[in-house]
Amino acid sequence: MVGETSAAASGARRLSIWPFIAVVVVYLGIVQGLGAFLTRDIDVRYAAPTTADELWRSITVPVGASLLFVVVVVAALRWWRPVLVDDRPVRGWVIALAVIMAVAALLGVNYSGLADRGTGFALLLGLTMLMVGFAEEAMFRGVGLTVFRTNGFSEGRAALWSSVVFGLAHATNLISAGPKAFVQVLVTAVAGYVFYLIRRRSGGLLVPAVLHGLWDFSLLSGAVVPGRTYAGSVIVVIGLVVLIVVVLVRRGHVEPEAGDRSPA
Repeated sequence: MVGETSAAASGARRLSIWPFIAVVVVYLGIVQGLGAFLTRDIDVRYAAPTTADELWRSITVPVGASLLFVVVVVAALRWWRPVLVDDRPVRGWVIALAVIMAVAALLGVNYSGLADRGTGFALLLGLTMLMVGFAEEAMFRGVGLTVFRTNGFSEGRAALWSSVVFGLAHATNLISAGPKAFVQVLVTAVAGYVFYLIRRRSGGLLVPAVLHGLWDFSLLSGAVVPGRTYAGSVIVVIGLVVLIVVVLVRRGHVEPEAGDRSPA
């Protein structure tokens, strides 16, 4: 396709499947290893920071380092265009996925809990989750998708396997979250496919990365007040169920009709 052709013309390097898996392992090692090192002297629940100190140690710094690593990988491969831009349009209905995700995330934010934590904490959490969105989208829907596309996989298989790798990457949370991480693997793989479709509909990395950050911001906001369960998080779960239903119902109507190359 156009993206891969232009990338090749600009002298982009090639990356096969197993070296990509190795890159993912290093990426995860940075996130998990640095997080474990920085929190070795404090007790932090998985994905539930309640103070700015817990937040920057457990998530902000590790994710920032992983984002920098992804940038170095993309620069080394000279894959800026295929990572940042997607030239494969989908049908117009896919925009509904982005709308559903944004509305569910915004409705699910624990605004009162964030107010209790203070403006500084809320801003740091927002910035951190935005970095998560850009790091994970660049790694899995940017580098990962390009790897599968340029190694002979059909578009459907490239979408499937990049989503599977994205889901399996979260299995490393078994270290911090325990067996419930298995559920997270499945849910994350499904979410990865949704982000893949949004990437194609929006034409690149920006929209899915921002939505990804907003989604995680909403989820983590529900756990910022220790000892208190936030019922609003159910809205995010309902939103995910709606997304799954919509994708299953419309799965045969993703690719543009023959002769239609417009993004609409």
